[in-house]
Amino acid sequence: MLTLSRKAKQFLTVLVKLLIVGGAFYFIYSRLAGDESPDWLRFREIFNNNRAYLYASIIIALTFLNRFLEIIKWKNLVSSFKAIPLAQSTAQVLSAMTASLFTPNGIGEYAAKALYFEKVQTKNIIFLNLVCNGIQLIIAVMAGLIGLATFNAYYPVIRGSYLLILLAIVSIVIVLLFTARNFTVKGYSLQKIIDKVNALPKPIHRKNTLLAFGRYFCLIHQHYFLFLLFGVHLPYPDMIAAITAVYFLGSSLPTFQLFDFAVRGSVAVLFFGLMGVNEWVVVFAATLQWLLNIVIPVCVGSYFVFRFKR
Repeated sequence: MLTLSRKAKQFLTVLVKLLIVGGAFYFIYSRLAGDESPDWLRFREIFNNNRAYLYASIIIALTFLNRFLEIIKWKNLVSSFKAIPLAQSTAQVLSAMTASLFTPNGIGEYAAKALYFEKVQTKNIIFLNLVCNGIQLIIAVMAGLIGLATFNAYYPVIRGSYLLILLAIVSIVIVLLFTARNFTVKGYSLQKIIDKVNALPKPIHRKNTLLAFGRYFCLIHQHYFLFLLFGVHLPYPDMIAAITAVYFLGSSLPTFQLFDFAVRGSVAVLFFGLMGVNEWVVVFAATLQWLLNIVIPVCVGSYFVFRFKR
């Protein structure tokens, strides 16, 4: 059997790290310097607002809090079998985010986090990451459907019949999943996953759910304050309904984290255009949120990728 020498393994490890980090920065640069990038000179216009610096401070605070809650979430879930310090949880979350930048819907995050643990824990880490992201998705879907229905009542973007069909499809999928929960594929079934989720200690479940709600609150209101920063002052309920609907529809489409801003940005242009918001404001808000929530964590995560040791 062909085996690699220790030096060859070290070389391949360094090469993979360079490819991950180099690729991340290349794609970020291509987005910011491309022909379709926003006109950053217009960005200076927003600071004519007297409250601009207050809004900017709130946005930065929500950005930090959002990522901090994610780190606490992961630390809480891993504590079900092993206590890890906050610094280690930070390294795992941010480096996994960097490594998953090129994978559909951030699926590479699962494998990246597993590398920090013993091989026998791989399945457990993938399961915990599924729980971590699953509760976040459930909250986004529930809030998004409510937001979409509320927004559609005032700004018809979807025909009432289509909205009912969408709600019916979601309901049917939920019913089918629970009806076929004992259906087994290669030894796995929905019922087994449910049983394994229920086997987690209740305090961990409660904390995970509360932290997920906290993260969602930060993301939604970060977007809301970005619009305030750009001088958009529409009724709060209308704005929140539109933002939650955009997140729901944007998250429903398969995409790469790298192009997440483009998918949500295009949906946002449609929704906020109906509310009379200038298109360049919508694009700037989407781009800034992408910079704050993806680019900055990836830059920090690159440091942890280089420091990673198996």
